[in-house]
Amino acid sequence: MQVILKTNIKNLGQAGMVVTVKDGYARNFLIPKGLAVEANTKNIKALEHEKKKIEDLIRKEKLTAEILFAKLNDLTITITARAGEEEKLFGSITSMDIAEELKKQGFDIDKRRILLEDPIKRLGEYPINIKLHQNNIAKINVKVVAQ
Repeated sequence: MQVILKTNIKNLGQAGMVVTVKDGYARNFLIPKGLAVEANTKNIKALEHEKKKIEDLIRKEKLTAEILFAKLNDLTITITARAGEEEKLFGSITSMDIAEELKKQGFDIDKRRILLEDPIKRLGEYPINIKLHQNNIAKINVKVVAQ
């Protein structure tokens, strides 16, 4: 029996693929669990339509990421924080703090897209990467100054 996979299934295939499986496996496991649908003409046309919608969405996201990259790349933001001796901060600057500062400047960036290995714990200037799309990474500078 041929089925269209709705999700990625290890050792079987990726979501959206049409695969051939045994009838019992399809009827008793894949279809009841919502992991696949029967590959008839109606479902294949619906799959093609969904693929077109997804491709359009990806194209729009990529275009938006390119526009945001042009605005963000080489941007410098300044964050003020309380500091003690030897320029050590009381606390630290995290990706959430950077996202809030970017939001104040008009950029709505999710904190999970900010690639910060460790929290910033000292005054200074730090290069930070922001993943906008799969291959589109903007570099900004974060300047941490004493309050």
